[in-house]
Amino acid sequence: MELKRVVVTGLGALTPVGKNVQETWNSLISGVSGAGPITLFDASKFKTRFACEVKDFDPNEHFDRKEARKLDRYAQLAVVAAKEAVEDSGLDNKKTDRDRVGVIFASGIGGIGTFEQEVGYYFQNEENGPRFNPFFIPKMISDIAAGHISIMYGFRGPNFGTVSACASSTNAAISAFDLIRLGKADAIVTGGAEAAITISGMGGFNAMNALSVRNDSPETASRPFSASRDGFVMGEGGVSLANAQFMTYPVHCFTFDHF
Repeated sequence: MELKRVVVTGLGALTPVGKNVQETWNSLISGVSGAGPITLFDASKFKTRFACEVKDFDPNEHFDRKEARKLDRYAQLAVVAAKEAVEDSGLDNKKTDRDRVGVIFASGIGGIGTFEQEVGYYFQNEENGPRFNPFFIPKMISDIAAGHISIMYGFRGPNFGTVSACASSTNAAISAFDLIRLGKADAIVTGGAEAAITISGMGGFNAMNALSVRNDSPETASRPFSASRDGFVMGEGGVSLANAQFMTYPVHCFTFDHF
């Protein structure tokens, strides 16, 4: 069997150092650090009081209010990043066989913020009985980002999430590559997203002594190859790639000239 050639046709990013690919790239080559004091919750009593948050992210700029309430923060970041990648790829839904376009999107933890909120609400109100949001499970599960991206575009090809801790997004990209080159799909939106800067996320990693406690200099805390390293820095965000089978004719209207 002849293996297909796979190319990256679109990029998307929503990160602590940029709201899109261009901003993120400019920050990276300029040495900008995304680390700073935690603002998503009161971390004053935590051993680690800083992280790499996505700055000034307002979900209402990307979703209507009703839709935003259905998505955990991690899924919101994923959808925004995927949208940029799909638009960058030049994919034309009207000229594409959507049964041949898939979504493989990763998250190491998934909707931990939603889990924390719902369980916390239960224990605060347990005398009233078990009352949970009907979107609790759909918001929490780590493969829901792939589902929302596919629903948004009507993609009906392979669809799942990959979970392998810090390697989750890498495994998602590898799975997308393999499916395309084996002819199982013509294009796949892939990548990963995380939003674990929460009370339980930071508290759990602090309990493991896994996080840096360089609170006086957060911008220099990420130093994995230094003898003075004292842990990693928690971050959040979403990054996406649009991958496609390389063709010499524009069947799926992907653009290749700028790669």
